[in-house]
Amino acid sequence: MAFLPTTREEMLEQGFEQVDFVYVNGDAYVDHPSFGCAIITRVLQAYGYSCAILAQPDWHKDEEFLQFGEPRLGFLVSAGNIDSMVNHYSVNKRRRDHDAYSDEGIMGKRPDRPTIVYTQILKRLFPNKPVLIGGIEASLRRLSHYDYWDDKVRRSILMDSQADLLMYGMGENTIVEVADALNSGLEAKDLCYIRGTVWKTKSLEYLSDYIMLPSFEEVKNDKYTYAKSFHIQHENIDAIAAKTLVEPYDGWYVVQNQPPLPLTQDEMDFTYSLPYERTFHPKYKYIPAIEEVQFSIVSNRGCFGSCAFCAITHHQGRVISSRSVESVVEEAKSITKLPNFKGYIHDVGGPSANFSKEACNKQREFGACKNKECLHPKPCNNLIVDHSHYLDMLRAVRSLPNIKKVFIRSGIRYDYLMYDKSDEFFDELVKYHISGQLKVAPEHISAAVLDKMGKPRKELYLKFVDKFKQKNEEFGMKQFIVPYLMSSHPGSDLNAAIELACYLKKIHYTPKQVQDFYPTPGTPATCMYYTGLDPKTMRPVYVAKTYEEKAMQRALMQFTYPKNYDLVYKVLKKAGRLDLVGNSPKCLIPYRKGNGYSKNNFNGNKRSEYKRGRKA
Repeated sequence: MAFLPTTREEMLEQGFEQVDFVYVNGDAYVDHPSFGCAIITRVLQAYGYSCAILAQPDWHKDEEFLQFGEPRLGFLVSAGNIDSMVNHYSVNKRRRDHDAYSDEGIMGKRPDRPTIVYTQILKRLFPNKPVLIGGIEASLRRLSHYDYWDDKVRRSILMDSQADLLMYGMGENTIVEVADALNSGLEAKDLCYIRGTVWKTKSLEYLSDYIMLPSFEEVKNDKYTYAKSFHIQHENIDAIAAKTLVEPYDGWYVVQNQPPLPLTQDEMDFTYSLPYERTFHPKYKYIPAIEEVQFSIVSNRGCFGSCAFCAITHHQGRVISSRSVESVVEEAKSITKLPNFKGYIHDVGGPSANFSKEACNKQREFGACKNKECLHPKPCNNLIVDHSHYLDMLRAVRSLPNIKKVFIRSGIRYDYLMYDKSDEFFDELVKYHISGQLKVAPEHISAAVLDKMGKPRKELYLKFVDKFKQKNEEFGMKQFIVPYLMSSHPGSDLNAAIELACYLKKIHYTPKQVQDFYPTPGTPATCMYYTGLDPKTMRPVYVAKTYEEKAMQRALMQFTYPKNYDLVYKVLKKAGRLDLVGNSPKCLIPYRKGNGYSKNNFNGNKRSEYKRGRKA
């Protein structure tokens, strides 16, 4: 059996009386390199360590946690591929009814905050065995953080869970170093020297060259102090440039070591060469999350785009790790052999698909700049725009037998693309790698909002749109751009939201779904949301917090929908913009007669703008 054991019976069948590690996971078990559980356990296996996987245990039953017995070295705990609270709740804090990481999408297979719940159970049942936590939930909550769902500042998850060690960031090298240390006889409390770990101590006697952060009590009680602390943390996310951070608690210190070094190309190739089954364990009927990734290839990690609302920077860092062309081709060949492969590679990419090497020549040696972004507010003079390595990957994959098309779905940074003096990648993107629609993320149109987002100004996006149209005409293609747009991001007031609505009116586009800003741990935008301060400048920033204003900003993005008429009218009246109510081409909504709509259309054409908007 190629899958790792998920029950005691499977463990014994595979010849293990005792495994080295039991990996307790909030997701169902999917052995695919897009899932953290699969990567960590396969890497451990490659280094000679045995693992059993306890996926989505019933946290009400101790026997589920006892079934493998006591592991030789310890327990590993992860909430899964997504922060559990994001997985469970919408931005309006309503319980979701679907969990893509559970069998048949059934919700309720894990508790809220499983990292804490699972760890506390294990510490009670196995008090003498180390419990080590990791994954995105632990990584982004490694120090004190604002929690949107509780609407308060919570402690480091290391303190709340009472785990012995926290591993953050991309963890292949970290987990091997931890495993080797435990295997050598060291205790978990002695693992205070490993990159990518967070640990707690009562004494700083042997620690040097660190930054002392404000205490948990200080950041909990003062938003200004919280923003200052967050900014220090955000300046220390680069593996080379970062210093050790220390956060005091009552009688304790939580110590964050330097981040793990970005994987080299050889290390990336090794990770993705391991013998993944590329699907879910046969005990399940169907895991919906496999759908998007089964025929996709991860080609890079890290992102120097530094969008304020994205946690990738805090988790993966700004320095790009990329795979070799040969490694990507080998994975593509393995995908073509899958029984349900239809000839289409759904994606070759990463956090930003067209970032395939470091932003500049200094980053591998000196790290990313602490006080300067690579792309915002304008591209750094040292930025090297180069798509050649990514192009080599795409060309090699699409030339393989049995592959009909290679799509790019993981997000193109259009600004980086526009900065490329060569049109070679743009040409091949349009000719070969779009499935009718190209999804890009301008996110907004207002300069004030874009500056808080860390995104380029609208002028560059509009130039990109024009160039995309020209390229499609040049190659005889009929492809369209689908823009991702966000409402209620810090900095967006009603005037900015109206500006965005007017732009949508101008391009005759109504988004089917509106992406409302979702405050999650580890992002500058969440810090702005909580504190009302921009952590870079410590200046006030406007934040839409009430349910009504958020609803107004969403409604403006879908002003063509009949159900939104009253709310849009209310916004326009409140903002003193009733000039946008009427029948002229610039108006967002028509005059209303009685309880219905005016028979007059928006702009006097036979086909109403209103109907056209509904179809967009």
